[in-house]
Amino acid sequence: MAAVEAEIIWQGQMAFVGAGSASKFPVQMDAPAETGGTGQGARPMELLLIALGGCTGMDVVSILKKMRQELTDYRIKVRGERAAEHPRAYTHITVEHIIRGRNLNPELVEKAVRLSETKYCSVMASINRTVQVEVKTTIVDEAKVP
Repeated sequence: MAAVEAEIIWQGQMAFVGAGSASKFPVQMDAPAETGGTGQGARPMELLLIALGGCTGMDVVSILKKMRQELTDYRIKVRGERAAEHPRAYTHITVEHIIRGRNLNPELVEKAVRLSETKYCSVMASINRTVQVEVKTTIVDEAKVP
């Protein structure tokens, strides 16, 4: 089994900087002022949504390239609904893939999204056991747009 490690270092007040052992890329985290932070970084629960979007996006791009689909723009909108009571976990997440390209085959695009959702995205696999995750796809074929 492959291990992944991260180190998170307190910066004072409610601020932390975290980095993974592989990328070593620093990520600044902080809380809003009303909970003791200064608002100078991403919130951890936002990062979970960002991780989900990035994971599925990388999968979809890789799969569509192999399928020879021509992407011109790709955005993933991720929206999470949180419980009212602590620990305020996500109860529902919507992932919307907005894919633009030329001469896109909608069946191949949907297949790429579903493969990421059901087989390849490790973030999705990690969270969809406890959270209902809904996936949507919007395809804009620029070859057919005036």
